[in-house]
Amino acid sequence: MEDLTFQYPTWYILFCAILGLGVATLLYFRDKTFKETSDSLKWILGIIRFLSVTLISMLLLSPLLKSMISETKKPVIVLAQDQSESVLADMDEAQAQTYQQSFKDLSTKLSENYDVKEYAFGETVREGIDFQFNDKVSNISDFLKNMYDLYSNQNLGAVVLATDGIYNQGSNPIYAGTKLTAPIYSIALGDTTAKKDLILKRVFHNKISYLGDKFSIQIDISAKNCTGNNTNLTVSKIVDGASSRIKQIPISINKNDFFNTQEIILDANSSGVQRYRISVNPVAGEVTNVNNTKDIFIDVLDARQKILIVANAPHPDLSAIKQSISKNKNYEVTTTYINDMKVNVASYDFVIMHQLPSKTNDASAVMKTMYDKAIPRLYIVGSQNDLGKFSKIQPILDISGDGRNTDDVQATISPVFGLFTISDEVKNELPKFAPLLAPFGDFKDNANTHVLLYQKIGKIDTKKPLLLFGEQNNIKMGVLAAEGIWKWRLFDFLQHENHDIFEEVLGKSIQYLSLKEDKRKFRISLDKNIFSENEGINFDAELYNQSYELINDPDATLTITNSEGKDFNFTFSKSGKAYILRDKVFPVGNYKFRGTVNSAGEQLVYNGKFSVQPIQLESFETTADHGVLKLLSEKYGGSLVYPNNIASIGTVLTENPIKPVVYTTSKTRSVINLKWIFFTLLGLLILEWFIRRYFGSY
Repeated sequence: MEDLTFQYPTWYILFCAILGLGVATLLYFRDKTFKETSDSLKWILGIIRFLSVTLISMLLLSPLLKSMISETKKPVIVLAQDQSESVLADMDEAQAQTYQQSFKDLSTKLSENYDVKEYAFGETVREGIDFQFNDKVSNISDFLKNMYDLYSNQNLGAVVLATDGIYNQGSNPIYAGTKLTAPIYSIALGDTTAKKDLILKRVFHNKISYLGDKFSIQIDISAKNCTGNNTNLTVSKIVDGASSRIKQIPISINKNDFFNTQEIILDANSSGVQRYRISVNPVAGEVTNVNNTKDIFIDVLDARQKILIVANAPHPDLSAIKQSISKNKNYEVTTTYINDMKVNVASYDFVIMHQLPSKTNDASAVMKTMYDKAIPRLYIVGSQNDLGKFSKIQPILDISGDGRNTDDVQATISPVFGLFTISDEVKNELPKFAPLLAPFGDFKDNANTHVLLYQKIGKIDTKKPLLLFGEQNNIKMGVLAAEGIWKWRLFDFLQHENHDIFEEVLGKSIQYLSLKEDKRKFRISLDKNIFSENEGINFDAELYNQSYELINDPDATLTITNSEGKDFNFTFSKSGKAYILRDKVFPVGNYKFRGTVNSAGEQLVYNGKFSVQPIQLESFETTADHGVLKLLSEKYGGSLVYPNNIASIGTVLTENPIKPVVYTTSKTRSVINLKWIFFTLLGLLILEWFIRRYFGSY
């Protein structure tokens, strides 16, 4: 039913009628044009004109039609099924079929009076229930949060939650903080009987370690009803499918509710993703042996850069540099002297040349190797340098002087330096540090260099570079044009009781110089190196042309090989100007991949590795926790039932029906938009015109 309202007082309609009456009277009863027309015709035409003018003037009052629309919505009942592996562990096939049918019957019965929504949860929350029970984890609190997000503003009547109460991801559902206003009815699945079982409960470890380091593995072992049994905890390394034992620890189980923690220290002696198997020997009569073994994967990074300090002679700088650099686990530092070289320079990633070439040794062999191998380097200039030879072996700084005279110089920070950032503390404090010893002479830096520090001699700020960086043939190099930086390290500690400022300047300089840019034209990247068995793996690839512009015209392929040598072949999809390969799931194990693409007649190849680790959370807890479900149902005003009594939930919700919600909506529309109004006015005007025309009134 629609109501007619006006935006002006209703009595204005009287003026509209008066206006219509006045126009009709003046036109047909006062105008002499129609004096010879019959009275009946004048009355007909007058009435038509009266209606037309009145209706048009009424439309000027902006009349509105208001209507109320009511919609009744049934209450929503959510049926949720935990589909993790542990849920039906105690049911045989016949019992499982009976349970599934009872669950479907409940859904059918509730659908008669309610809007039933079915959800499965475990690893994720999703609509629909397929009763597959193959999820590797169970997260009850995440399900409750999703229900709150979806139905907090709707008429949620009840939640029926079918699970065994075991949660191995997320928080305790009782304390999850979800503010559901509907009762929760729990269907208690699983077996609460504590059976005889030895469980490798948890293994804690870092996912990443560095080559040459030691790393710790903490192992929690529990046992139920296994008093008097003995077992061995074994740690093995899996390489190409073959297992080699690393450590074994005997364990005696001395009580029914047994718990023990062992910490094992292992050496990271191989780079790449390493697979370790932690296991405990089964005891007689265990309910299952699945939870006696756990595989872990640790990514051992060979990220250490080998840094060589080559010095002309012993100097306090050498110790200061080595102590600071060695604090970074990514650096392995070696010190040697030019006249007693016992190392192969070619095997190092970065070289610090301290006062070389000198007046007694031109270090030509070392310099040739560094240029041949494109090794980045940092030169530290001092009184032992041969400045003429030094200026010839590198292009970024030319120093003219005899090397016999020196200046005491402090540092000033260049305001335009942009290769890397320097903290405000360095900018404020470094200029106050003790002076270094720089050669006296003229300093001329290359136009393409980047100066971080300038020399301050006494109170005079000069434009003589103190620390600068440059590049030649894609080889990064830097020059510290003074010796005595051991004073900076000592001064830093005396002033601040740490070496932070000194280590920031030296560390960031070495980090910039030693960082190797990836110049490969074809690259494949992964988010990480270790994935879970239920996790989709995404590959991203980039291809660059000769001008290092991103292209993806040719097709790129990827071959993934498992530890048994079986290949899986894929073709990348093109996205924008890059390549993508999405959501590829692989079984547990170590894998190698090889990407290939033909570009400009050249075959480009990229090789890499990744590993897939198992998820064994569901096997580590085999005893159902109905106590959690009981507390959860009581908290939200529901109840707990067992699988053989599922129908009682339908009875409760039928005998105590949840009221539907009636939503009322007010709809307003302008009368002037009604088409029949237009056609009515048009019809009246045409009718008046036709009558006048027909009877010769024009």
